[in-house]
Amino acid sequence: MILVSSCLAGLEVRYNSKHSLDNRIRKLVAENQAITICPELLGGFSTPREPAEILGGDGEDVLDGKAKVINRCGEDVTSLYLKGAYATLETAKDINATLVVLKENSPSCGSTKIYNGEFKGEKIPGNGVTSALLKRNGLRVISEEQFVENIL
Repeated sequence: MILVSSCLAGLEVRYNSKHSLDNRIRKLVAENQAITICPELLGGFSTPREPAEILGGDGEDVLDGKAKVINRCGEDVTSLYLKGAYATLETAKDINATLVVLKENSPSCGSTKIYNGEFKGEKIPGNGVTSALLKRNGLRVISEEQFVENIL
């Protein structure tokens, strides 16, 4: 089974109440080949919400207690990101996920790039919190771009 970011299937769960629809991913969900998940909603966030970025590193550093996730207002929301990451890991295990396709650039889901923590639109190499946790636990995590390029 494939686990995919809910926003990629067209659900309006992003911080700005929008989606990042990829019709190929939506088709997999409709055909029961994939299940949707939103780590941020699982962590306790609502939609809409303030955008957030990782300050002081990437998701690996958040897991190690060396960085934190802050929202644009300066509020530390690290605990909610961690809660969502662990809930996503449990779901991935429960469904025996063979692949996880997550939304690139997100502080939760980015699997190769995230924003740099300055809220200026600049990206850096790195994993989001959920991606880092899933990878640490042996799951194959890729972005939607990698999915389209290499899988379909």
